[in-house]
Amino acid sequence: MILAEVRSYLAHQGPVSLDDVANHFDMDPSAARGMLEHWIRKGKARRYALTDACGVGCSRCDASRTEIYEWTGGGAAGEPGRVR
Repeated sequence: MILAEVRSYLAHQGPVSLDDVANHFDMDPSAARGMLEHWIRKGKARRYALTDACGVGCSRCDASRTEIYEWTGGGAAGEPGRVR
């Protein structure tokens, strides 16, 4: 059930950080990452790092805040016209 909730959260929120997901579901970031990786393996989400876009690469930012996840596989289950 929590995987479906993570899917719905990503689909509705747009790009979110690992820290956002962990805080929203009140879980450890490593547990949240595991659930997000499930959707990446299924080709429904993608991960990227904010530092990729900043062009600096200094590694001063907390990884849980710069590790960004985005839903790419359509809306959450039950939404009309959306892929389940």
